[in-house]
Order: sequence, then structure tokens, then C-alpha cells
Amino acid sequence: MTETWPLVQQAIAAARAAGFPLDRSHAGYVPGRGTASLPGVGKFLAVLAAGCNGGRIAEFGTGVGIGTAWLASAMPADCTLVTADIDPARAAVAAELFAADARVQVLTGDAQALLAPLAPFDLIFSDCGALAPELSGSELADRVGMLRSGGQIVADDVTPVLALAADSPFRLRDRKREQWSAQPGLAWTEVVLPDLANSLFAGTALAAASRPRPGAASTAAVPPLVQQAMAVAGEQGFPLTRQQAGPGRP
Repeated sequence: MTETWPLVQQAIAAARAAGFPLDRSHAGYVPGRGTASLPGVGKFLAVLAAGCNGGRIAEFGTGVGIGTAWLASAMPADCTLVTADIDPARAAVAAELFAADARVQVLTGDAQALLAPLAPFDLIFSDCGALAPELSGSELADRVGMLRSGGQIVADDVTPVLALAADSPFRLRDRKREQWSAQPGLAWTEVVLPDLANSLFAGTALAAASRPRPGAASTAAVPPLVQQAMAVAGEQGFPLTRQQAGPGRP
């Protein structure tokens, strides 16, 4: 994979021309209005999109198309991508950018309403709505339900706990993490980006037979079999962390 795909470079140029903020330090950034997908997020999306042979990808929240460009650049020729944004001006910028790519469809309007009838998807980039503080986790659950078994979902705009201010209320309670932890059909984790200041959530839809029984611990908890393995490791004196291993030991 190249450091930055040509199409991504075009999308970044289009964002600058449209005054769309590339990150939160941009002069045009308005809290709650979103920014472009960070390079670390884009590269992660490209890794997943590259494996969607014959698949379908959905993006909730196009912006001006930077995240879309990462996905479209890496996905196979037989893969399709549909993206939607509620802002007509932003969607128009993205539509122009991808006008020559028949694999990519840019829609204008409520992403949840527009994309739901097109499910199931092999990969979803949830870049709007479901992680907004004012919304419940039902929208995220709906999006998880749009995945094929084994399909993957990614959401960005997450701050690692260790990057939060010491007095941040999110150290005590973070609704974003609570929403993801509440999805019984999803195996997920948090991926910290190289800048250590941002992270994303990534999950895979479980097959029905692998989903926890009602009332059982969520997929965010340590599975019983892993707990058993950890107990055996402790009994055998096998280090679980580098701190336990000490210097010079693997």
C-alpha cells in the first residue's frame, strides 16, 4: 500500500478547497460537525477494504470523501461501495470526486434510512450518528444488524483512555464504549492510532452459534476459555505481561 493513494490526495485537496476541516486543529472545525478521516484511520480502512472480494461496503457519513477515497482505493475491482451524507454540499463534493468510478455510489440524505435497505454489508465505516453523545445505542445496533456474518464495522473519533485529561468524566463513564460493549453479536476491540491521541473501534459480526447466551457476559468481557488459559499460565509461572517477564525475557 502506498503512503497516500492518489485518490486520497485528490480528496484532501477537495476538502481544503471546500473548507472542510482535516482535523480538530483546523480553523474551520466546529465541535459536533466532524472532520476528515485521519490518515491512521484511512490506512486501517484500506487494510479491511482490500479483503472485500466481491463484497459490499457502506459508509455512514461521507464528509467530502476522504474516508471514501481510502476505501475505494484499496477495495477489489469487484467490490462496491455506497456512502451517504446528510449535508448536500459535502455530498456534492464527494459525488464529483467519484463520478468516474462506477463502483462508488454517493447518496444524499439520512444515512441510516438510505443504507438500511441496501444491507447486508461486508464492511461498514460508521462515521456519523451512532457515536454521537445525544443518541442511544439503538442506531449502532441497527448498523451491526446490517452486517453479514463475519462482516466488519469500524467507527472512529475515539480518544484512548490514557490520552484523556486526568479529570475527564470519560475516565469514569464513556457512552461510546458502553454502546459497543452492549452489542452481543459483535466481537470488537479498540485500536489506538500511531499518534497515541486517537483510536477507533473495530468489530466483527459473530455467527449466530458464537453469540453469547441472553444474560451472559458481553463480547467485550474476557471469554471463559481465555480466563482458563490465563489461570493455567499463572499456575505455570508464565508471564502475562512484559512487567511480569522482567528484562531480557520474551
